[in-house]
Amino acid sequence: MHVTWLLFQHRQVFTSIRMTSFRKANFLLLYLGLSVLGLNAYAQSDTCACGLATLLDRVNTQSAFLTPDSAAILVKLAQQNAARFNRLPEFNLNAQVNLGTNNNLPGGYFSYGVVPSNSKVRTEGNSSTILTDLGIANVNWTLYDFGENRALQQVAASNVEVEKSKYNQSKYQLQAVAIDNYLQWLRTEEFMSIQLLHIQRNKEIQHSVMVLAKSGIKPGVDTSIAEAEISKLRLNYVQLKGQAQQFKLMLSALGNIPVEKLQADTNYINKIVAVNQATLPGADSAMASHPLLNYYNSLYQNSIDKERLVKKSFLPTVSLQGAIWGRGSSVSSRDEFRSLTKGFGFERGNYLVGVGITYDLFDLKRKQLQLRTQQAATNYAEKQFQQQQMLLNLNENKVDAQLVTATEGLQEIPHQLAAAQAAYRQQLSLYKNGLTSILELNTALEVLYRAETDLIRAKYVYSQMLFEKAINSNQVQTLLQFTN
Repeated sequence: MHVTWLLFQHRQVFTSIRMTSFRKANFLLLYLGLSVLGLNAYAQSDTCACGLATLLDRVNTQSAFLTPDSAAILVKLAQQNAARFNRLPEFNLNAQVNLGTNNNLPGGYFSYGVVPSNSKVRTEGNSSTILTDLGIANVNWTLYDFGENRALQQVAASNVEVEKSKYNQSKYQLQAVAIDNYLQWLRTEEFMSIQLLHIQRNKEIQHSVMVLAKSGIKPGVDTSIAEAEISKLRLNYVQLKGQAQQFKLMLSALGNIPVEKLQADTNYINKIVAVNQATLPGADSAMASHPLLNYYNSLYQNSIDKERLVKKSFLPTVSLQGAIWGRGSSVSSRDEFRSLTKGFGFERGNYLVGVGITYDLFDLKRKQLQLRTQQAATNYAEKQFQQQQMLLNLNENKVDAQLVTATEGLQEIPHQLAAAQAAYRQQLSLYKNGLTSILELNTALEVLYRAETDLIRAKYVYSQMLFEKAINSNQVQTLLQFTN
């Protein structure tokens, strides 16, 4: 997938991605994106105001992962253009000079190649060598094929539609991967902000510990505990920073954007949370043009067109045939064996024009077998289309149920956070007054930290489910309009 051969190699894996959870697609493409990063991460110098809409535009127009499918369309277009010229007549020219003997007797034979023809029969054999020359121009033009060429043209056109729908399917799946990575990147950035805030709180506690330890109110071991907590938080921050960089690398490869140009819109998840899922319009109209359904429908239509071609290919053909030729020979019309030089130059000319019809009666059995095979392929394509419809409907119901749970979680988290903040303030006040231990204060701080991170996770899960609903129902652009 350079980029192109990797994506071609994994095409079957990639096109089998189901939208039951668009995070699965992220797994399949993560190592692919990193493998091409060295080729693409620094290929562009323009800036990117990294909103999700802008990122998806870059994925749709500049992603190297789409190059193979784009090239495949050009191949099918070239084949379609070539199919338009199938009706051109055959026109052949032939000129030859031959040296040999000329002895013939009447009798029948099966011809397995070009056999010299001569109507002269001699009473006695003659081994003298003669020289002949021959020039032929012949034409063979199919006048009517009972719809075979038209069926062939339709198959070529439907092949193009299959490749175009495959290209749109790839864009659709890359969008899902980009959205998932973008949301995880924003979540990680929020975790990093909370981590820095938590480090600052622990530093304030460490300062209070040192004051109390110097005054003899608290033991000196509290300073070591506070320092250990700060060190642990710094280590967590480093790990989160590494995770954020991985998501940036993936987005850089997907959108062909330099890593240093990517800046997170840290308020975007809050915009998504503010969107009521009920504001999304009905999915019926959007589903009619769903990229996944379009792809399987194009395969089904292509198979039907191939059925029609099989039926037409075994029908008769009516053709116009014509030929004109000239001939010279060192044997005269009186059967005199002259000098070989007399064989150069045309002495006789002929032409022949006719209309012929060709039909192989024994092709009927082959037609039946090929037609049954193609009908089985059509039935398989139809079942694939129906299966995809079922999966999308099933996933729609699943995501709706998960959205209800995510919404309820978002409504409950603020109560948990408010209680945790109050408990931390109380414990901090008690500790400063020497009325509680450092362990109890750390416990209250951990409860507050967990409540803050739970809020981030709840917002992320809601955002993920809302976008998965939009992806499943082909309404990503509609959702982006609400969050811009």
